Order: sequence, then C-alpha cells, then structure tokens
Amino acid sequence: MIADYPMADYAPLLAGQVRSVGAHPVVVLIPPSQGDGNEPPPAVAAAMKETDVIFSPVSRSITHTSAMRAALDAGARSILMTHHNDDVLTARSLLVTDFAEQEEKCRRIGRALEGDHQIRVTSPGGTDLTFTAVGRRKPNVLTGRPNPGELAPVPTIEVNVVPLEGTAQGVIVADCSIPYLGIGLLEEPVVCPVEDGFITEVKGGRQADVLRADWEARNDRNCYNVAELGIGLNPEAIPTGVMLEDEGILGTVHFGIGTSLTLGGDLLAPTHYDLLVWAPTVEIDGKPLLRDKELLL
Repeated sequence: MIADYPMADYAPLLAGQVRSVGAHPVVVLIPPSQGDGNEPPPAVAAAMKETDVIFSPVSRSITHTSAMRAALDAGARSILMTHHNDDVLTARSLLVTDFAEQEEKCRRIGRALEGDHQIRVTSPGGTDLTFTAVGRRKPNVLTGRPNPGELAPVPTIEVNVVPLEGTAQGVIVADCSIPYLGIGLLEEPVVCPVEDGFITEVKGGRQADVLRADWEARNDRNCYNVAELGIGLNPEAIPTGVMLEDEGILGTVHFGIGTSLTLGGDLLAPTHYDLLVWAPTVEIDGKPLLRDKELLL
C-alpha cells in the first residue's frame, strides 16, 4: 500500500480492512510528488514489482508511470485511489454499484474495440475527433475487479483504448470536467484543436488558462499527446471534480492527454490529464458503438 503525506490517514484504515480478509499489508509512506504522473521513489518502484496487490491512496497520481507499468507486467493488481476522500469512499458509485453486473458490458465493449479500427468521437458540445486504433494494443477493460496485470481505478468503470501516435485529428471540447490541477468541474468549455496526434492550442476561460500554463511550464511536446479514449460506464457515478469518480460517469468519455505508456502505448510524458466530454457518440469504422448512455452493440 502506497500513501503520500496528504492521504496518510487513509492508510491504516485500508490496512485494517486488508488484514480482516487474511492478507498481509505493507504500508509505504512517501512525500507527494511534484505532479500527477511523476515516478515514485526507486525503492518504492522496486517493491511494487514484488507485490500481489497495490493500493494507492495518493494525492498525486502514480498510475501513468514506468513503475506502475513494470508492476503490472510482473502480475500485480492495482487498486487506484488517487484523490480519494471521505465523499468518494461513501459515494453511491462505490457502495451501490454492482461491479459484477457491469463487467459483462465492459468486456463486450472491449471486444468490439479489439483489432485495427478507425474511431470517431463526436458530441453536442463540439467534439469531433478521429484516430486509428491498432490491434497490437488491446483495449483496457477496467471493471473495478482487476485480474493480475490489470488496473482498477475505483469507483471508475471504463473501457479505454490508446490511439496510434500521430493519427488523432479534429477537436476536443471538454465540457464536463478536468479533474486535475484544481480545475475540477468546468465553468465553460475548454477547446483543444488536435493535429497529427497532438493538441495545438488550449482555448477557453480561466480554467483553460490553468491547463495551458501547466503544459507550457513543462516545455515537453509529449504533454500534448492524445494518449487515450476512455468510455465511462459506472451508472451511479456523478460529476464531482474528483478524478476517479468523474472518469467513470456513464454518458461521458474522457481523452487522456500525455503519457500512454501505462495503457499500452509507446509515449512517455511528465503528465497525463483527462478531459471529460458529455453525451458522446463513439463510432467504430463508421458504425455507432455508443450514443450518450446507450450501447449500440
């Protein structure tokens, strides 16, 4: 179990629950990193590769890191708890959702996304993005019930796929939330034109300025990479501005921007931020897969 100082109070509570089912937790406390997606200390990364299950109640995400990728490749199951708080731990999306019941739907979407495809995402808010997905990159089916080598960003339920680098074209209009950098629920849309796989501009109001300033300060083109399309599938999730609640909302998609390595891509960046879009339509090779909350398989 990896906790950082701002989340330290949750570690003994979780450890007690782990012990209650006969497992043997080891708690590691680390300083908060400089930002979401920064690597944990080397000793912690080494320990992650030797464990069966990783719980991560941290204030800055360690999900999209080389350390997490190595742990998953070694067979770890990872329960992601970034930015969890008392509200998340008592939310309907965690306590009421029947994760087992939702699993078949997730697997069905995952199967539909396997192979080589052209994918298009549109929304009433103005999103219109196309990209190529390739079969050598399997979709990530995040059911909340991870098998060895899988993530579970609870209470999120989602299926995500990694675009082939350089193929994304169009525009992303985030109109739900950007649950990073203190941005949270959006006051007005954040508009991001995309060319050849990278965001070229960030337009909008005050919250767009926060996102733009962070990326500009990092001075790394890979921060602008369109790294992920995630389809939210938790019917109990609601918009709160907290990452792992928002990204699972049924009736949204999110575009991960930055690192794709943990999800099966090739690109490493110092950040991975998600831009959430309401009421999407997702098409595979011209055939609709999802329209808002309705699956069309």
